[in-house]
Formats: sequence, structure tokens, C-alpha cells
Amino acid sequence: MDKRYQHIIWDWNGTLLNDTWLCVEVLNALLAERGRAAIGPDEYRKQFGFPVIHFYDYLGFDVDVDSFESVSRAFIDAYEARWLRECSLHPDAEAVLQALSAGGLSHSILSAAEQCTLERGVAHYGIGSHFKGVIGTDNIHALGKVERGRAWMAQLEWPPEAVVLVGDTLHDLEVAEAIGCDCVLMTHGHHCPTRLGDSGAPLAHSLRELVDSLTPKASAGE
Repeated sequence: MDKRYQHIIWDWNGTLLNDTWLCVEVLNALLAERGRAAIGPDEYRKQFGFPVIHFYDYLGFDVDVDSFESVSRAFIDAYEARWLRECSLHPDAEAVLQALSAGGLSHSILSAAEQCTLERGVAHYGIGSHFKGVIGTDNIHALGKVERGRAWMAQLEWPPEAVVLVGDTLHDLEVAEAIGCDCVLMTHGHHCPTRLGDSGAPLAHSLRELVDSLTPKASAGE
């Protein structure tokens, strides 16, 4: 990528936070309680998506409104009981944030996670100082990321062409398109590389790859 970006909007779950494995374990516990077959990590990464209710339907949960609320709350409760103790950031996350900052880029987070949960996680992993803003949602169903993204873009001092969104799902690409910025998709998160590659969006296989691809390159004679 040869554009000179000035700001990166980061997704959280799967992009900076390595939590795909935990989501699979929590889902399988919920499925087992209901006598349903487990889902493997490869199938999860091929099938997971937004709106989450469609994914729950695929898994065989009863997704009428009351049951979806109940399953969503059970998932969140089980996830939140473990994630701060058991999850870590993807390799080199803080070093990459520092390197990108040194290359002239600023950062924010835009996530489908609840606002309070997101803020708690960013503080827990000690990376809050890197971000101009940390923007989550107001619900447990991962809804509203596009609307929050548009509102955040309107507050940023840079035009959309100077901003790039880094995520790990096709929904992140949809968000980027909705708010008018470019997108890079990480292959280490909640969607598999093949699925992401079919979108035509630029891919990165590790956070380290982003340093060379997103920081400005000096022109000859500079």
C-alpha cells in the first residue's frame, strides 16, 4: 500500500485481542448444555459473522427474540469470566502500536464490544495511552458498529482518505466502506484467510506486517 495514512482505526476482538479460541470454547460449552454438536475452530472462522443472530441460527440455537437475548447473555457472562485472565494481545501488539506511532500515525479503537467492557480491556492490557478514542457499543449483540464509526469519523481531524481501518472480519470491511476509509484485514482473527481474501481487501498475516505497509516511505532525495 503506497498511501500516506495519518490515522488507524483498530478493531479490538480478534484484531488486537487474541480471543477467537475463547469464543469457540464458550460457544461449545453452551452448545453442549443444549445437546448440540460442537463447532471446530476452522468451521467457526468460516461461518461466524454479523449480525450474530444469524450465526447462532446456523449453530442451531433457538433465535426467537427471548432466546437470543438469553443465549447472548449466557455467552457474554461466560466470556467475561475468563477473558481478562486467559486471553492475551496478538504477538507484538504494543511494539507495533509504538512503531506505527513513530511512523507518524495516530490510533483509535472501534469495536462491537460493549463500551465498558472495551475500556476495561484496553486498560487491563496497558495500551490505552496509544489511542485518541476507544469507541464501543451500547448493547451485548454487537450491533451499531457502522453508526458509531460514522460518528467517530465525523469527529476525527483527518479526511477519510487519510484513515485506514484494521480489522479481522468482513464486517470490518463493511464498516470501512460505510465510513469511506480504506481497510486492511488481519488473517489471525475471527474469519479465515480464504474468506477474507475473496473480498479483495488487502490482507496482513501478522501485526508486524502493518509497520512496513502503513508507515510512509521516504522518497528519493528526502
